[in-house]
Amino acid sequence: MSVKAKKHLGQHFLTDENIARKIVDGLSFENYGNILEVGPGTGVLTKYLLEKEQNLYLAEIDTESIDYLKNNHEEITDKNFVGDFLKYDFSPLAEQQTAIIGNFPYNISSQILFKIIDYYELIPEMVGMFQKEVAERTAAVPRTKDYGILSVLVQAYYDVKYLFTVHENVFNPPPKVKSGVIKLTRNPKEGLAGNEILFKQIVKAGFNQRRKKLSNALKILDIPENLKTHEFMDKRAEELSVADFISFTKLWKENV
Repeated sequence: MSVKAKKHLGQHFLTDENIARKIVDGLSFENYGNILEVGPGTGVLTKYLLEKEQNLYLAEIDTESIDYLKNNHEEITDKNFVGDFLKYDFSPLAEQQTAIIGNFPYNISSQILFKIIDYYELIPEMVGMFQKEVAERTAAVPRTKDYGILSVLVQAYYDVKYLFTVHENVFNPPPKVKSGVIKLTRNPKEGLAGNEILFKQIVKAGFNQRRKKLSNALKILDIPENLKTHEFMDKRAEELSVADFISFTKLWKENV
């Protein structure tokens, strides 16, 4: 039995065993009891994850892949599968922390990152393969072209490390772009608690008009009077660090 890659699911199966092991080795396997693999496909990562002592769960919606994994690994049963990652609510796994890993479908990769942010209190760590452009944007620093909404929102909760680049020719079928593997390690910044919604609004408004100074880009949010002369108002969003956005959000909330 084999698994046919399905274009509508964004499937590109990794075929290089050395890279597969390298991705798995990116996890620390510390301070959590569960591992959730997103899009296991043909199980190239799964077989190495099964060697670990953590409870392994698999987010897969391709029935052909599910049957393949159960047929090729006697340890895997229906109990290991959790369905669609983007719809999963994590409550069944809430008693233990859960690390996320995967060769993520590129068509939903940003959504996967935002889902991880939503459940950051339960997810201390992630190692994942993305389209190289998305990986670079996630890890980007201020004053660079890649630095934007995705960079700031992810880095408000996690330290991001770009691990390595993966060539197109180690996949079946080969994607049209290179891939990048990144690691997220939870490190929630002080001062964001209770201000998450406002924080996202400020970040998105600032970068949606990234060529404009914040004094203009943030007008849509009704800037508090006391902040209209703040030093950040004379800067563009890409000039502010994650810590700047967090402190500015806190100040904004205090002046509303």
